[in-house]
Parts: sequence; C-alpha cells; structure tokens
Amino acid sequence: MTPAPYDLLIVGGGMVGTSLALALAGRGLRLAVVEAAPFRRAAQPSYDDRAIALSQGSRRIFEAMGLWPELAPAATSIERIHVSDQGHFGITRLSAQEEGVEALGHVITGRALGEGLVQQAEGLQGVDIFSPASLRTLRLDGAQASASLEREGETITLQARLVVAADGSDSAVRRLLDIPVRGHDYGQTALVANVTPQRPHANVAYERFTPHGPLALLPLSAVDRRPRCALVWTHDPARSEQLLALDDAGFLRALQDTFGTRLGRLLTVGRRHSYPLRLLQATEQTRPRLVLIGNAAHTLHPIAGQGLNLGLRDVAALAEVVVGAVRAGRDPGDAEVLADYDQWRAADQRRVIDFTNTLVQTFSNRFPPLSLARNLGLLATDLLPPLKHRLARGAMGRSGRLPRLARGLSL
Repeated sequence: MTPAPYDLLIVGGGMVGTSLALALAGRGLRLAVVEAAPFRRAAQPSYDDRAIALSQGSRRIFEAMGLWPELAPAATSIERIHVSDQGHFGITRLSAQEEGVEALGHVITGRALGEGLVQQAEGLQGVDIFSPASLRTLRLDGAQASASLEREGETITLQARLVVAADGSDSAVRRLLDIPVRGHDYGQTALVANVTPQRPHANVAYERFTPHGPLALLPLSAVDRRPRCALVWTHDPARSEQLLALDDAGFLRALQDTFGTRLGRLLTVGRRHSYPLRLLQATEQTRPRLVLIGNAAHTLHPIAGQGLNLGLRDVAALAEVVVGAVRAGRDPGDAEVLADYDQWRAADQRRVIDFTNTLVQTFSNRFPPLSLARNLGLLATDLLPPLKHRLARGAMGRSGRLPRLARGLSL
C-alpha cells in the first residue's frame, strides 16, 4: 500500500534531518522521515560520549523550537574561548561577558542531543518515521518526487512535493541523482577523545594551532565529579595512527607536550577514535522538488566547530522558506521557491567555508614571515575590540542574514 503524498520527504533522520522535522511539525504539513539506522533513544550516557559544539545561534534555533529546556541540563556553556599558536606569542581571547551574552556557545554530547531530538520527534502528529529503511530509488518530475524504500524486506513507495537530502557526507540522494561534489582531501585526520584534566575547565574552550594541525579542548560536563574536556586533535594520518597505538600514559604525555599546562596535568583519557578530514560541496544544492542540507550539501573541516551549526542554519532557513511558501499558497517544491532558499544560504555557506579553509591553510604553513603575520593578526584581534567582536559574532553564528529561528523567533 502506498501512503498518501507527503509535503516533504526528509531523507536522513540524524540531527539535521530530525531538526527540520521538528521545526516544521504542527504547521499543517505531512512529513516523512527516512532513516537507515534504528530511530530510537540513546542508551545511558558514558564518559566517552562524543562532543558537539553548538553556537549561540544554534541554541536560539532550539529555543525557538521549544527544545532547549530538554537539552540545557546536558549542555555545558562556553564562556570564554582561548586561541593560541604553539611556540609563538600570538593569542586571542573571546569572552561572553564582553559580547553581552550568557554564553558564546555550548558543548553537548551527540548522545544527549540525539536523545532530545528523538524524544521530541516520537509521536508527532503529521510526521511518519520510516526506520530502519534504505532509500533504493528516487525520481523527480514536474508534479512530485517518487521514492522507493526497503524496510524489513518490504518495498514501500512514497510521493512528496519536496525531497530534502539530510543524509550526510556520503549522501544516497546525491548518488542516486548523480550530483557531483567538489572539494579536496585535507590530508589530515581528526583524533577525538574525552580527557580529564587536573584543574576544572572553568567553561573555557581552547583552540591551539600546532605545526601538525589544530588542537581543540572543549568544556564538557563532569562525570563522577571528575572534570572532563572533549579533545579534537588534527594530525597527518600516519601520526594519528601512532597516537592511537600508544597506551594511555604515552598518549597523555604527547598531548600534554602539545597543549601545555593551562589545565594542569592531564590525568585520564577515554576511548580514542579518528576520521579523515575533507571538504565537500555539492555542485547543486537545489533542483525542482529537491534540496540538499547539512553535510549532504557541505562537509567541512572541524576547525572552529562550524559544521553542524551551518547545517542547523540550513534547517532554519529552509523551514522559513517552506512555511512562507505554503502560507502564500505556493508549492514548496517549486523551482522558484527553492531558488530563494539557495540564494539566501549561499553567502553564509561561502563565508564559513572560506573561513575554515583559510584557518587550515594559514596555520598549517610554518613559513617564518607568514608565521609572524598570523601571530600579529591574533594579537591585533585580541587588542582591537571591533576585530574581536566580528570574530565572536561569527563564532556565535550571528553574522549575515539570520533566519527567524536563529534569532529566537517562531516561524
């Protein structure tokens, strides 16, 4: 049996796809969410939960969706950001107090964020969740899109006015529709783990540039009264493999040598994982009946923690465009409607991609004149309020034309 046509078919029930469903729920739309993995609440949190940095703008999106009260108890505020270049004098410090905000951002585990999203999504009226289910075929035509899914050996056919690809870097939607990507491999690997420092983190996020790549230590909630920080450490693949192979004591020594003693001794480390870093951009983000958002549209280097936050601004803008179109009696899958979304998001995406790329290239180059110039730049940013304010606004996700949800307003 084929269900009645949907207004939106969201392929990907991860953080970005589920956030879009929550943003649009209760507005008279029929939504379908297709997720390959089982769609269920997470298990009990653990020390090794992977951390996610949410900008202040992302917090506002979740506040406007009514989700933040559910997430806030598990989120740790970032009240200061400390940026340094290993072995050099340059330093920049950002402060929530100087920016007149409660926090520059928050750090939350992926498990807690996912659980909060799933809890809100379960049982929503007008939202059908197909999970676990795999997308097998997808066809776009003038009137609607048609997709076939496989779920527990059964084939299900769905129609929708608009398909939203929120299915990550290795998007099945992109593959089925032959949408190329451009970009490059950074030749780097991100090593992630949680560590316990001797001193409390005091809600400070550290970003340290090293000859091998950036190192970030982000404040996390304590576990068993032990302070905890999330580590993201970038190296070339060979060195990352060496670090993964070390015992805990050897790993902590190497990390201590690179980070220093701002948090005292680094006492324990949890499980270590790594993943390759690359920049990917879909050559098309919209077609009639189709839009790509989040990592399906753009996958970034983790430097400055911008990836998910950029995807959540995609969610906020698309939700606003869709709701506006429906209120005006327009088809949300119409090419002109989606062109409005594409044009709106282009500037923000370009700004963030250029910013992260420039940081990687500038701080990976050890040429002495360039090293001097970037350290003078860090120092100037720290001393000149207009430069510091501009950097802080970008970090908080408050630059450019903001969607209503990103300003804390309802649709």
